[in-house]
Amino acid sequence: MPLNPDQLAARVAQDIEPGSFVNLGIGQPTKVADHLPAENGIVLHTENGMLGMGPAAVGDEVDPDLTNAGKVPVTELPGAAYFHHADSFAMMRGGHLDVCVLGAFQVSAGGDLANWDTGAPGSIPAVGGAMDLAIGAKRVYVMMTLFAKDGSPKLVPTCTYPLTGIGAVSRVYTDHAVFEITPEGVRVVESFDTSVEELRARLEVSLVVDAP
Repeated sequence: MPLNPDQLAARVAQDIEPGSFVNLGIGQPTKVADHLPAENGIVLHTENGMLGMGPAAVGDEVDPDLTNAGKVPVTELPGAAYFHHADSFAMMRGGHLDVCVLGAFQVSAGGDLANWDTGAPGSIPAVGGAMDLAIGAKRVYVMMTLFAKDGSPKLVPTCTYPLTGIGAVSRVYTDHAVFEITPEGVRVVESFDTSVEELRARLEVSLVVDAP
């Protein structure tokens, strides 16, 4: 079966190196926090002004004044720090984050990212800090379903939605497979209950597979 959101979040967490400074985008990427081993020393940054965020808060842990950028209650780890919103964006824009994990409407074969607006009539754009993260983080990971509700691919030759960043994405983590964006093409890193032949049949991008 394809991965569910929690399984996908755990798969993303596997690729985040110990000691990294990481921002998790609003929505499904926030689930990654629940799968990061405390001993790895990974420091989570939230654009609303916090370093040292822990997993999601539950029960008596919930503090309405302690949330991530998506307004979801979170915990804090020892050494957590708080700062002005402007300082938070300076960290994002200044190249101080090793990794950011973002959701997306589309990712192109060249690593272009579209995640703030579909351009549909009546849609409500949601820029947030995605543009700052896309250009400021050293590596941009995207976490999304591979196909939209209508079955159309979200990994595409060229984005048709308004762009968030150009050539920004390093890896794409989906429910069907993990892809790496490389100069040689889109490389299949790992697939989940889906063959490369099936992926090629449903996607319009050229896929590269390492020789066995």
